[in-house]
Amino acid sequence: MEAKSFAVWDYVVFAALFVISSGIGVFFAIKERKKATSREFLVGGRQMSFGPVALSLTASFMSAVTVLGAPSEVYRFGASFVLFFIAYAFVIILTSELFLPVFYRSGITSTYEYLQLRFNKPVRYAATVIYIVQTILYTGVVVYAPALALNQVTGFDLWGSVFATGIVCTFYCTLGGLKAVVWTDAFQMVVMIVGFLTVLIQGSAQAGGLHNVIEQSTNGSRLNIFDFDIDPLRRHTFWTISVGGTFTWLGIYGVNQSTIQRCISCKTEKHAKLALYFNLLGLWIILVCAVFSGLIMYSHFKDCDPWTSGIISAPDQLMPYFVLEIFSTMPGLPGLFVACAFSGTLSTVAASINALATVTFEDFVKSCFPHLSDKLSTWTSKGLCLLFGVLCTSMAVAASLMGGVVQAALSIHGMCGGPMLGLFSLGIMFPFVNWKGALSGLLTGITLSFWVAIGAFVYPAPASKTWPLPLSTDHCVPSNVTESVPTVLPSRPAIADTWYSLSYLYYSAVGCLGCIAAGIIISFITGHQSGKDIQPLLIRPVCNLFCFWSEKYKRLCWCGVQHDSGTEQENLENGSFWKQGAESVLQNGLREENPVHIPGHDPKDKSYNNMAFEKITYF
Repeated sequence: MEAKSFAVWDYVVFAALFVISSGIGVFFAIKERKKATSREFLVGGRQMSFGPVALSLTASFMSAVTVLGAPSEVYRFGASFVLFFIAYAFVIILTSELFLPVFYRSGITSTYEYLQLRFNKPVRYAATVIYIVQTILYTGVVVYAPALALNQVTGFDLWGSVFATGIVCTFYCTLGGLKAVVWTDAFQMVVMIVGFLTVLIQGSAQAGGLHNVIEQSTNGSRLNIFDFDIDPLRRHTFWTISVGGTFTWLGIYGVNQSTIQRCISCKTEKHAKLALYFNLLGLWIILVCAVFSGLIMYSHFKDCDPWTSGIISAPDQLMPYFVLEIFSTMPGLPGLFVACAFSGTLSTVAASINALATVTFEDFVKSCFPHLSDKLSTWTSKGLCLLFGVLCTSMAVAASLMGGVVQAALSIHGMCGGPMLGLFSLGIMFPFVNWKGALSGLLTGITLSFWVAIGAFVYPAPASKTWPLPLSTDHCVPSNVTESVPTVLPSRPAIADTWYSLSYLYYSAVGCLGCIAAGIIISFITGHQSGKDIQPLLIRPVCNLFCFWSEKYKRLCWCGVQHDSGTEQENLENGSFWKQGAESVLQNGLREENPVHIPGHDPKDKSYNNMAFEKITYF
C-alpha cells in the first residue's frame, strides 16, 4: 500500500499528545521536588484517590494492542471477542476481594515482598526475575504496535517511531514518578475514548447507520457470539474467552506489580477497591468501542478485504488503513486516531517502566544496600526507570516477529502470568503449602505453559481450529500482487494437533493449575507448612464462604492459622471476610511498635488507610 502523509493538522494533534504527556512529567518533577524520597517517587506517597487511579488502570491495560488488535480480531473472527466482558467482571471481583486486601494491609511496596513473608527469599527472587522478563517482553509488543500504525499511515520510519515512543515514556516516568504516570494515563484515557468515538461516528455514518452495520455483520456471520463448543482447541468460544480469559487477565490484574502498585498508592483500601470497580466500567467501554469498530470496519470492507487482496501486509494494519479511508477529507482526524493508539502505548510503557523500577529497587537494591539515604534512593529509582526504558524500547525489535499483536500480548501474559497467579494463589489460599512446594509449583507451571506456547509457535494450529471467517475480494481493483505459492508444511507430530493446538487463552490456565497442583502435592510429600507459623494477615480464609454454617469446619480449613483473634473474630462471626489490623507481618526483617489500637483502621468506614504502615520499619 502506498503510504499517505499527514496534513499539518495531523502533526499538530499528534505532537500535542507528546507535549502534554511530557509536560505532566515536568510538572510533577517540579511540584514534588521537596519530597525527594523513593516512597513518594514509586508509590505517590500512598495518598492517591480512586478517580485518576481507575483511569490509569484502564489506560494501561487497554493499550494500542486493543486499539489496533481488537477491531482486527472482530473483523476476522467475529464479535465473540465481546465475551471478554464476562472475564473482566470476574477478574475485577477476584482482584478486589481476594488479592488486594492481602497486599494492601501488608503495607508492602513490591508484590513480591509478600512471597518472602509467606515463603522465603528464593521464591521471592525467582518470581521477581520472571516478572521482569515477562514485562519487558510484553512492553516490546505494545511499543511496536503503534509504531506500526504510524508507519502505515504516514510512511515514517518504523524504528524511528519506536525510539521516539520510548524516549517520551522514559522521560516523563523518570522525572515525575508514579504521580506523573497516573495523571498522564488519565489524560491519555480521554484521548483513547475520543479517538474511538470519532471512528465510530464517522464509520457508521459512511456505512448508512448503525442498523446497516448490524445487518451486514449478521449476514457476514460476525454476530454469532455464543459458541458453546467445549473443545479447548478452538481459538475463540464462549468457554475459551470467559474461562481462559479470566485466568489470563487475573494474572495481569490480580498479582501484577503494575496494577497492585497503583492500588496500594491509594490513601485507603476503600479507594483502592473503588479504583478497580470504576476501572471495570472503563474496560467495558473500551471493549465495546473496539468491537463496534471491528464490525463497522467489516461493513466497510465486506466486498474488498484489503488484507487478503494484498493492499496491506498484516491484519494489524487494518485499523489504520480504515481510518485513512474514512477520514481522507478531514485533516487532523487521522492524527487523532494515531494519537489514540499512542496514548495506549505511552500509558502501558510508562506504567511498566515504573513497576519494573519498583520491584528491582525493593527486591534487589534494598536487599543489597539496606541503608541508602532518601536522596540516593530516589536517584537510584530514577536510574532504574531510565535503564528499563531503554530495555523495553529495544524489545520492540523482537515484537515484529511475534505475529498478531493481540495474540502475542496475551500469549506472553499467559506463559508467565499463569504460573505467577498460581504461586500467589498457593500462598494466599492454601496455608499448608511450604516454600518447597511453592518453588516447585512455579517451575512446573512455567515449564508447562512455555512448552505448549512454544510448541504452538513452531506448529501453528490447523485452520479448522482457529476458525477464520470468510472475507471477500470480489470488488477489489485488480493489482499487481503476485500470488504466493502454497508452502508445503513439514510433517507434524501427533502432539501438534492436540496439546500444541490448545487455544492461546488457556496458556494461563495451564500454568496456574499446573503450579497449584504441583505445589500442593510436593508440600505434602516434603512436609506441609504449620499454620501456627504463618501470620493471619498473609492468608485469605475463603473457606469462610463455604463453611459458614460451622465454626468447626472453618477452623479445620484454616490449617492452624490463627484467624480467630481480635478484630478478625468479630468479622468472622458476622459472616464476612476477615478484616486484619496493621499488626506486624514481616517475619523476616520487619518490626513494629505495638499500639493500643489498630492504626489506620476506621471502624465507622470499615476501611484501612496507609497510616497503618507508618510505624513499620526495616531492620
